[in-house]
Amino acid sequence: MAPYEDHDILSRRELLRLAGMAWGAGMLPTVALGIPHSALPQEVERKMRLGLVTYNVARDWDLPTILRVCKEAGLEGVEFRTTHRHGVEPTLDAARRAEVRQMCSEAGLKQLSLGTVCEFHSPDPAEVRRHVADCAAFVKLAQDIGARGVKVRPNGLPKDVPVQKTLEQIGKALNECGRIGADHGVEIWVEVHGGGTSDPANMRTIMDVCGHPNVGVTWNSNGTDVRDGSVKQAYELLGRFIRCCHITDLWSNYPWRELMALLRADRYDRFMLCEVGTPVPPEAGTLFLRCYAGLWRELAR
Repeated sequence: MAPYEDHDILSRRELLRLAGMAWGAGMLPTVALGIPHSALPQEVERKMRLGLVTYNVARDWDLPTILRVCKEAGLEGVEFRTTHRHGVEPTLDAARRAEVRQMCSEAGLKQLSLGTVCEFHSPDPAEVRRHVADCAAFVKLAQDIGARGVKVRPNGLPKDVPVQKTLEQIGKALNECGRIGADHGVEIWVEVHGGGTSDPANMRTIMDVCGHPNVGVTWNSNGTDVRDGSVKQAYELLGRFIRCCHITDLWSNYPWRELMALLRADRYDRFMLCEVGTPVPPEAGTLFLRCYAGLWRELAR
């Protein structure tokens, strides 16, 4: 991956704006002072948890930096997105896998999931088989480092192929991945992702075809979730499958409070993972994530 340009990095002005929003929400003082989650009274602290996807905030942080910053910011879990600097990849040997597991444990950070680019929408059967094999390799890595899940995705609908055929193909491939994951104690989370495939109705079809209890979805906080300012219709289609949530710019007009209220009503006790698209320099990472956590708590209460 090419180094990012300076204009792609979170600016000092943007960071200060986020800090101001968190302060205005009344949450920055406790977060910035490092008060642990257990000291805060909100019910959300006993249920939903906040973590980080290395895409894209931490794409250029090494593993020790990720562990340090997340601990300092009070985040509890991480999804290691493939190709990033952390280096948590299927190419790791047994000794390094054990070391990663130990490092995460010592930092008190759950190595929650592995964010892959395994996808199953291609009209080429050999390509689909290759991605299933890649998924199996990530499943074994997840087992070895103690991660709960492997995130996969569709990435669109091929041209000149009937939509229903593609959706069924994806669902069947996910069923196979789900069986592989179950054999290793690792869940498969399919991201609500890609042109056409991010449509909640199409994702519901994929999940119905898949039909494997070891396969769930990663809610991706897409614009396609929203209808008339609400995510309720999309949530009704996919809510029972949600195993993880990717959340983006909490200062956007996405209906964050409604989403979190729906999850809370369903007693969701898993992770929401920060997936802001802008890289953050490591030296600003702790402040950024503390501010982000402050806004998250305000929206989730």
